[in-house]
Amino acid sequence: MPRLIVGPFNRVEGDLEVTLEVADGAVRSARVNAPMYRGFEQILQGKPVHDALVYVPRICGICSVSQSVVAARALADLAGLQMPANGQHATNVILATENLADHLTHFYLFFMPDFTREAYAAEPWHAEARRRFEPQSGEQVRAAIAARQRWFTLLGTLAGKWPHTQSIEPGGSTRPIDAAERVRLLARLREFRAFLERQLFAAPLEVVASLPDEAALWAWHAQDPERGDLRAFLSIARATGLAALGGGPGRYLSFGAYPQPDGACELGSGVWHADSAHCHPVDSLAIREDATHSWLADSAPPRHPSEGLTQPDADKPGAYTWNKAPRLAGQVVETGAIARQLASAQPLILDVVRRHGGTVYTRVLARLVELARVVPMMERWLQALQPGEPFCLACPEGLDGQGVGLGEAARGSLGHWVVARRGRIVNYQIVAPTTWNFSPRDAAGTPGALEQALVGAPVRAGEQTPVAVQHIVRSFDPCMVCTVH
Repeated sequence: MPRLIVGPFNRVEGDLEVTLEVADGAVRSARVNAPMYRGFEQILQGKPVHDALVYVPRICGICSVSQSVVAARALADLAGLQMPANGQHATNVILATENLADHLTHFYLFFMPDFTREAYAAEPWHAEARRRFEPQSGEQVRAAIAARQRWFTLLGTLAGKWPHTQSIEPGGSTRPIDAAERVRLLARLREFRAFLERQLFAAPLEVVASLPDEAALWAWHAQDPERGDLRAFLSIARATGLAALGGGPGRYLSFGAYPQPDGACELGSGVWHADSAHCHPVDSLAIREDATHSWLADSAPPRHPSEGLTQPDADKPGAYTWNKAPRLAGQVVETGAIARQLASAQPLILDVVRRHGGTVYTRVLARLVELARVVPMMERWLQALQPGEPFCLACPEGLDGQGVGLGEAARGSLGHWVVARRGRIVNYQIVAPTTWNFSPRDAAGTPGALEQALVGAPVRAGEQTPVAVQHIVRSFDPCMVCTVH
């Protein structure tokens, strides 16, 4: 069976290589390689516990806030600390700013430019795709870059800087917001809303977020197919069959996003199963990391992250990646915006996933729906701030014990597990969203989510970097630098 090695991928954060077995014009099996080892889990050992808040944001330059927030939750769990309401709302706004910027970046800069490739030159929609989405010069790409730049100025006020923001603490946000600043933040939020409503959706956010099912989505599309970039995506998705491309494992994990002072999450937690169309509670104690095919020392049987090992073994037989294979109760799961929308019972995403499964089409659509849903949430969180009330509580020194922080980055479920003795880190383990989605085979030989999704992808004659494979890979929005530590 012919073998095709695809990589490195452009427009992907970090290094990625995919080995494909191809027969009869389609992928028959895939192995996904994260070829760069980082070593953050070794760096953190022996450091003072609070140093984690300095190191972990530097795991990544595009989702550093996500790492900060979940690290702070792990330390808060270790300290038994509950942040005040103002701190919770401010932290959620900071995290949502980064997450929504990632969704915008993925759509305009990472995903849609693939449809401007010469492979599609004969398609009737190609010229319009190039006008909108050509890298660097596309009309909508340039507009999105400008909107993203202005959007990130929110973090100047809220957090001092981005990336590697240092304002997030176990006890809340160290940067209080006064009444005048809240007005300015709301104005910037409404400016971003205006961009989305004019350019991306060509409709109010609430209209998009309230579409009840796929039939309503396509009826809305038919009203004016040329208006807005969401409709452009839908037209291309239908023409290229994205709804049938890149089917995943059918199980979707969300730890829950944007917790509120009452303990509830704005976007719910759960494990949604396609076979039953039902969402089950998450049992984080059922997580195990399998290193059978990783260039890491085996820990047989696979270990829970709280007892995890990350010890390089670069010459290990049978290994093909630095990535571990996390499993939930022994099963492969997919994580990301699609999982969050399913866990929070968003009607449109429930319907499209019931019809098509987790595919290129449904993953991208879920991110866009999340954009429409979260911006109004951010407006509510800012309005809920009480100037003059506490934003942050002090965290005690000399922490001892175990703590866990769970949360949602743009790309999906993120977990940090810390073990401390006398105020110093004994063990620190991280399972990132791309660790779940791009995991290798486990001891049973079961492929990870992307490895399963690539099976069946068409490979055109003469293609060395198959465009369908690129669509599938990008639909997961990988962040490879967060994957291995």
